[in-house]
Amino acid sequence: MKETLAKIVLRLEEIRKEIHQNPELSQHEFNTAKRIKTYLKTYSVGTVSTVANSGVLVTFDSGAAGQSILLRADIDALPIKEINDFKHKSKTSGVSHKCGHDGHAAIMLGVAELLSKYPLKKGKVVLLFQPAEEIGIGAESVLNDPHFQKLQFDFVFALHNIPGIEKNKIIIKENIFNANVKSMIIKLQGKTAHAAEPEKGQNPAMAIADILHYIEKETNNNPQQEDFFLITPVHINLGEIAYGISAGAGELHLTLRSWDLGLFEKKCSNLEKFIKRTCEKYTLGFQISWTQVFYANKNNPAAIDFIRLAAKTNKFEIHEMSHSFKWGEDFGLFTQKFKGAMFGLGAGENTPALHNPDYDFPDEIISTGVQQFFQIIQEINKN
Repeated sequence: MKETLAKIVLRLEEIRKEIHQNPELSQHEFNTAKRIKTYLKTYSVGTVSTVANSGVLVTFDSGAAGQSILLRADIDALPIKEINDFKHKSKTSGVSHKCGHDGHAAIMLGVAELLSKYPLKKGKVVLLFQPAEEIGIGAESVLNDPHFQKLQFDFVFALHNIPGIEKNKIIIKENIFNANVKSMIIKLQGKTAHAAEPEKGQNPAMAIADILHYIEKETNNNPQQEDFFLITPVHINLGEIAYGISAGAGELHLTLRSWDLGLFEKKCSNLEKFIKRTCEKYTLGFQISWTQVFYANKNNPAAIDFIRLAAKTNKFEIHEMSHSFKWGEDFGLFTQKFKGAMFGLGAGENTPALHNPDYDFPDEIISTGVQQFFQIIQEINKN
């Protein structure tokens, strides 16, 4: 199989770079899906279908009774301007693959090739190329797709490349792999006044200051602790650049994250109550809305065992995480519905961080990702 995989990887590097050159934002991955389908038509025998408008499903069914397994790769890019100058740099201004979804897609295409060359003896495997992960609605759109709702799975798996950890290490975290995350938009409505007479209006500035002070007190940015809870201000807007006017409106955007869902929901509720009291104090109208909701990946113990067995069979080094990752990942919706797990794949100690403008997925780890997924299938089918 190693000789076969070596030939496959050369193709996978090419398609990875092609996807990287032509990035598409969440819910607009139509050309990316087309490239994936074209590749699958040439190198795979799986049954290909569309899911969630711009996603792709590939089904391999042995026809014999056995476990049903879902493997997922995400395919959307980010609204980040790339600063790299290599040949495969993004051709789309202000959009680039800065989370490695081009590499995740290439890995899953490699799995499709191996499943075509080494057919299943029992059970079923479905490969999902999922759209819109970056904005937290891709998993939900797939799960709500009528075609997908007909499917049931015994196990679901996904990986994410992890810069900062040695290349090709398999990264495992028991229980919670990454945080619950969602974003809050707070709109404050007061009344403008002359800057010389602010008392004749309602300026939201002090309300924003009180909210910022509150979230500083509520934040426990210690990922080693079970009550980890982090609120990050990401955008603030107040009034206009007009020096004779006391501002009459303001807006504050926050992201909130925590390991524990119960704590998370309680803290979010408390924040809403505080905002209401604060606006009453300063005689302000307000609106609160939530967006980009990510649920934590809850790694199932049996699924983790299969990941470990696959890594050991492949002689891949395992890196055990002492605490969860603080970022959000919408695969959590799958692990809440099905038994499953997300694992990490080391992308290099000196690789730029995810979402950095100079990040690029390292091609050297594609083979490891393909082998790891393929071996997970073999370990499950040994039972």
